[in-house]
Amino acid sequence: MRSQQRYWSLVALMACVFAIGTAEYAVIGVLPDIAIDLRVSVGMTGLLVTGYALTVALAGPVVTAVTTRMPRKALLIGLIAVFAAGNALAAVAGSFGLLMIARVLAALVHSTFFAVGLVQAVSLVAEERRGWAIAVVSAGLNLATVFGAPLGTFIGHEFGWRVTFWSIAALSLVATGLVAVSVPTAAEVGTSSLRTEIKSLGSRAVFVVVAVTVLTQIALFTPYTYITTILTDVSGFAAEAVAWLLMAFGVGGLVGNLVGGRLADVAPWGSVRGLLAGMAVVLGVFGLAAESRIAAGVGVFVLGVVSCALIPALQSRAFAAAAGAPTLTVAVNTSAFNLGNAGGAWIGGRVLDGGGSPHWLIWIGIAAALIALSTTAVRRTTVEVKGKIDVAVL
Repeated sequence: MRSQQRYWSLVALMACVFAIGTAEYAVIGVLPDIAIDLRVSVGMTGLLVTGYALTVALAGPVVTAVTTRMPRKALLIGLIAVFAAGNALAAVAGSFGLLMIARVLAALVHSTFFAVGLVQAVSLVAEERRGWAIAVVSAGLNLATVFGAPLGTFIGHEFGWRVTFWSIAALSLVATGLVAVSVPTAAEVGTSSLRTEIKSLGSRAVFVVVAVTVLTQIALFTPYTYITTILTDVSGFAAEAVAWLLMAFGVGGLVGNLVGGRLADVAPWGSVRGLLAGMAVVLGVFGLAAESRIAAGVGVFVLGVVSCALIPALQSRAFAAAAGAPTLTVAVNTSAFNLGNAGGAWIGGRVLDGGGSPHWLIWIGIAAALIALSTTAVRRTTVEVKGKIDVAVL
């Protein structure tokens, strides 16, 4: 395949991920607007976030398993088209119940699109550039954090929350067109059977990767979910400064994602271990110096770099662990990211509701990062098989 076509194929997949990430995050900024319009409490509208995450985590692997043997390109187009339809339905929803159904519909395709999209991305490049390809596609999530979510929130406040969903639906259709035009159709049918996919999923190597992914996200999201509370109550920032700090986190995440992709190619497991150790150190320094605004601001940026560098590193390890049948494993690992997000948010909420200090969230994050680091030791060595796939020797 020509390098230019390969480039545009990766860009098309990244655009789809950008649309999906924007839909996931932008809704947070318009929850008060939805609550007023649909006459429900803000707490009730929070279920639009929780329900989406749980659907991604629980239904994603099932949808992936059912679609294992479908043509890959047609599946990608169908998935992002369903996602567009879900957001269009959200835009016209006249009740909270219908809006929740629309969010669930969109969430159903989230994990499967990521899995199939990443598998397709990896198939476009040489083995030694696998991490880079994953990083390029995953960068869509970072761009959604930096630009998509703030822009979606701005549109919702200025023109109404329904326009936010209409905009996401339109963006999804544009991304669908890009996939149709640029992603190649050669060898587009899934090559592994459902039985093979499930067999790969049951290996100990896959279990290690998934466990590390969940723990990594708990380490991040236990403090990050409540970062506004930490930055205002502990660091002393004004509430209006938090948005800029979160944007700094997103910029750091974009940098980290690209760096992590390169590290994943150069030092597969070494990069995971080094980044987990780095996360523990960054959180530790942040916890000790959180009262300093300068230290807190720098800490937020660096935390974005380190945490997002782990995304391509961990997804690359999922590919390696699953050998020749990675689609279902990558879907499960994508769900593991969401389970970790939800778990960290739940743990942090319980600590704060129980009267715990915001500082405690940082220490819990450090503990989770260190547990994740120790979990990587379960895999003692890695050998290269025929120069193509990694097999864990346990």
